[in-house]
Amino acid sequence: MSESARSRGRRRPNARAQQSLRRPTREAYSIRTIEFDSDGETCVGTLYLPAETDTPPVVVMAPGLGMWRSFVLPAVAERFAAAGFAAFVFDFRHHGDSEGEPRGLADPQKQIADYEAAIEAMIDTDAVDSNRLVLWGYSFSGGHVLSVAADDFRVAGVIATAPFVDGRQELRRSLRQSKRLLQSTVAGLRDAVGAKIGRGHEVRLVDDPGEFAVLSAPGAKRAILDAVDRDSDWVNRLPARIFLALSSYRPITTADEIRCPTLVIGGSRDQIVPAEGPEAAADRIPESTYIELPADHMSVFDADFETVVGHQLTFLRATVDHRQ
Repeated sequence: MSESARSRGRRRPNARAQQSLRRPTREAYSIRTIEFDSDGETCVGTLYLPAETDTPPVVVMAPGLGMWRSFVLPAVAERFAAAGFAAFVFDFRHHGDSEGEPRGLADPQKQIADYEAAIEAMIDTDAVDSNRLVLWGYSFSGGHVLSVAADDFRVAGVIATAPFVDGRQELRRSLRQSKRLLQSTVAGLRDAVGAKIGRGHEVRLVDDPGEFAVLSAPGAKRAILDAVDRDSDWVNRLPARIFLALSSYRPITTADEIRCPTLVIGGSRDQIVPAEGPEAAADRIPESTYIELPADHMSVFDADFETVVGHQLTFLRATVDHRQ
């Protein structure tokens, strides 16, 4: 594992959605870039370290579907670090600064492996207490952290915000839109088959309602594009095989195997991950807290940011602040 001075941590983000958020002073934390191996490819992350705390608990964080670590997570990580919790924010393979081709590929099993590799990276980092390690995920990665925690006894706690937990439920919703279901199936198969001969097929991650994209809920396009750094080379496209992966991915099926405290947050106005999914997953977790807010899928990083981070910090203090 190597470290460098390069970092995606930003003090003055040029993503519109982040500019109005309250940020702690730069003296409250330091940052370092950490690279780690995941199945032979290099992942890159930023470690936010509290200025006044030695070997703090650490929160391992990754972004939602198709996003990079620099878009909406720095503001969360900074608040955690200012409160005395280290935060390690990494890019999945195929995204951001991490290696992997094709770019933008969202494979749930590979991303779960990336979380496991990030845990190993934190175990090898003397600056944090890996015995007090919490997993943090949002949307697609919110499902991943539930999957990892169900299989990894080293996890001391889990925070899952608007987690995608049941692809079968999403498939049932899609059946009410037969045209979209057909389009997504054809696009997914075209990509999966074409990729074998170097002719993969991409689709837009987000677009306006009525347009064909992975996400097309009202307001989603503007909210996600506002979260993107304006000087990044991120593109609003990803391999279409994501449609095939989503329908078969069901973290809810192993939720009852999670043995650590878990905070699940759902949004009553969320049209991308309706609240009944996260609530159903929380009901299966033996030691869970479920909070439902009058929030939509992206407002957790904007209008509802303070409320969401407040609940997450309360959970961290109760879960790992007292453990040594």
